[in-house]
Amino acid sequence: MITLAHISDIHLSPMPQVAVRDLVGKRLTGYLNWKLRRHGELNSGTLASLVAHLQSQNADFTAVTGDLTNLALKSEITRAGEWLQALGSPEKICVCPGNHDAYVPGALEAAEDIWGDYMKGETVDDAIYPFVRRQGELAVVSCSSAVPTRPFVALGRFDEKQASRLARILKVLGEGGYYRAVLIHHPPCQELQHPSFGLKGHRLFRQVIAECGAELILHGHTHRSSIHTIPGVGREVPVVGVAAASAAQGGTLDDPARYNLFRIEKNGDTWSCTMREFGFQRLGNDIVMRLQMRLY
Repeated sequence: MITLAHISDIHLSPMPQVAVRDLVGKRLTGYLNWKLRRHGELNSGTLASLVAHLQSQNADFTAVTGDLTNLALKSEITRAGEWLQALGSPEKICVCPGNHDAYVPGALEAAEDIWGDYMKGETVDDAIYPFVRRQGELAVVSCSSAVPTRPFVALGRFDEKQASRLARILKVLGEGGYYRAVLIHHPPCQELQHPSFGLKGHRLFRQVIAECGAELILHGHTHRSSIHTIPGVGREVPVVGVAAASAAQGGTLDDPARYNLFRIEKNGDTWSCTMREFGFQRLGNDIVMRLQMRLY
């Protein structure tokens, strides 16, 4: 039995001191959005409580599906690196980047440098993504949909080159009998697409899964708890989104902070997976198990 934890959309707060010279282009609109809306919806106290509860589960591996920062300032990226170290060892944690981690050109490269081994793994060529992290019979495949975009746009992108690499990886892992959990920040299912914050290449992503298979797909970005499916090889593949890890109770924009814990077992040639969702309710101060369901 293997346990896989999933947490996303960390959005570390409070916002560090921002110099006027940094507030150009998209960072200006993002900063105003934080000051006017987000600073009251996302907070560090909520995040700290949720992470402490997650760590008490002693999961075999933890997947972080992006948006550790807000404006991808150098100070934010550095602080996110420290947060990852407090979360645990890179041997048992990996990060796929979110759009806020690639907020402006050059930001993602800085994050990859500072976050180091949390964003590295086995690859099929010199490209960083997708990379693979193996834990027993679990193979976590981390894709990237994170690209800089213009103000008021939070789109992701999944292109043909990454699709080709993902297909090769999934085929090899499938032949090896691994449980393949694919990470991508933006949701790939049709139901959650939007012209300004969806995933360009979502059809291409689904095509790869339909042709090569996977056992589970995890994403963030929406700040909502959700479960959908997309076609796979022989059966539908669950696509699970999780609420933002720093989302405060009483907020009007998002579900309260939550994380998911998957219990994965193999009986002969057949996998089973049970999902438990932990987090805050709209009312009350306790972190509770909100949902338990068998995915298959």
